[in-house]
Amino acid sequence: MNQKILAYNQKYLKNNPAQLNAGDWIKVYQSFREGKKTRVQVFEGVVLATKHGKGLDATFTVRKIATGQIGVEIVFPLHSPNIIKIERVKSSRVARAKLYYLRNIKSSKITLNKEKSAPKVWEEKLGEEELEKIKAEKELVAKAKKEAKLKVKQELEEKFRKAQAVRNTN
Repeated sequence: MNQKILAYNQKYLKNNPAQLNAGDWIKVYQSFREGKKTRVQVFEGVVLATKHGKGLDATFTVRKIATGQIGVEIVFPLHSPNIIKIERVKSSRVARAKLYYLRNIKSSKITLNKEKSAPKVWEEKLGEEELEKIKAEKELVAKAKKEAKLKVKQELEEKFRKAQAVRNTN
C-alpha cells in the first residue's frame, strides 16, 4: 500500500522544487486562467515560513506590504502546477525558522540582515512554454488591434478626401 501512495505522489512532484528558507525575499510567478485568457501574476515578498518538508503537501508562506500599511500573506503549495517560476531576489540570515513576529512590526521597522548570495530561479519547463504561449497571444492581439486602427484610419482618410472633393466641386 505504501508503495502505491509513493508512486502516486511521485507523479505530481516537481522535478526541481524551490529551496526556500525563512527570510528569503522572493517573487512567485503564478498563472491564472480567466475564461479563455491566461495571465501571470507576480507576488513578491518575504518568506515567513516553510511547512511540511519537501513532499506533495509542502507549503510556504509569503508576506508583502501592499498599498499603505496593509500586509498581505499568501500560503503557496510548493508543488502547485499553477506556480510557473519562483525567483529568489535576495536572501537574509535570520535566527528563527518562522518569522511570524514580522506581522506585528511596522514595515518601516523591519530590517533583515543581508546575506550575500546570488539570485536563483526555480522554473518548470512547462512554465517556460506557457509564458511563451501567453506572450505570443498578447503579441497577436496587439498586432490585430494595430491593424484594425490602421484600417479605420485609412477609411477616415478616404471619407475626408471624398468630402473635400465634393466641397471643391461646389
